[in-house]
Amino acid sequence: MSQPKPEGDKSPYFDLAEKFKLKIDFRPFIHVEGIPAQEFRQQKVNIPEHNAIILTSKTAVDHFFRIAEETRFEVPDTMKYFCISEAVAYYLQKYVTYRKRKIFFGKQTIEDLVEVMKKHKNDLFLLPCTDILRDKIPITLEEFKFKFTKAVLYRTVASDLSDLEDVYYDMLVFYSPGGIESLFKNFPDFKQNDTKIAAFGPTTANAVVKNNLRLDLHAPMPNAPSMTGAIELFIKEQLKKSK
Repeated sequence: MSQPKPEGDKSPYFDLAEKFKLKIDFRPFIHVEGIPAQEFRQQKVNIPEHNAIILTSKTAVDHFFRIAEETRFEVPDTMKYFCISEAVAYYLQKYVTYRKRKIFFGKQTIEDLVEVMKKHKNDLFLLPCTDILRDKIPITLEEFKFKFTKAVLYRTVASDLSDLEDVYYDMLVFYSPGGIESLFKNFPDFKQNDTKIAAFGPTTANAVVKNNLRLDLHAPMPNAPSMTGAIELFIKEQLKKSK
């Protein structure tokens, strides 16, 4: 699994491993690095002129407050926070006194959040983001004519996987196009051979195909909305064939 190991003892991945006697390794193929303050300044983004922030992840929260500290920007108590979900909103407690701030949140998507933002149409929004921000977010904000500034505060980079050079897996599971990029950055001569490749989401699946790899498993599916569910169906199908 090209992502971090789930926290705690309970996870559908652990249940899957136990049910089918699988050995599952969790190894993030990509990780996030903060952009230094000096590099951020080159973007010429003036944080103080914004009175509202759009936060699409906990990572965005961490890096906004990091860059604020590094650039000696004292975030005013009047700042409004618009969070993609309730979980991200509650995560703000790490940095601000939650009850004393203007904090709003959507259900999980940018479309939900836009509905909340409509009452604040005249605000100037700051959008802390990664270097590979999904187009859907800025396009949706532009569509509803919000005034916003993108601030790239962190980037997604390939992890060092050199210790896996002589390890061969029956299946590699990817959750983002960045994971595929990391695979070829670490192993430029990678040959798929009999290794099965699973991809979650359409952009990841496209990245698999674009890199001339064979896509053996694509989630979500109508009968399996999760990756674990899709893998279980795949295993059952393989077991049927082997009988």
